[in-house]
Amino acid sequence: MVTAKMLIDIDEKLLADAAIVFGTKNKKDTVTSALREGVERKRRAIAFARLAAKAEAEAGAFDELLEKKNYRP
Repeated sequence: MVTAKMLIDIDEKLLADAAIVFGTKNKKDTVTSALREGVERKRRAIAFARLAAKAEAEAGAFDELLEKKNYRP
């Protein structure tokens, strides 16, 4: 992992809230966790959008997922 030191302004309240949500103990870990989560969420959203755009999804291939009982015990 390559890291870079930088000086940025961050909303202290937002940073404190993020630390609680992510369960982190210092600012570096909080920012890293928030960035990682943001990137992962965006990647998942893009992957889902691509899947939904496929003809199979449009034809109802995933309709069974609309009912939770079909994919959760």
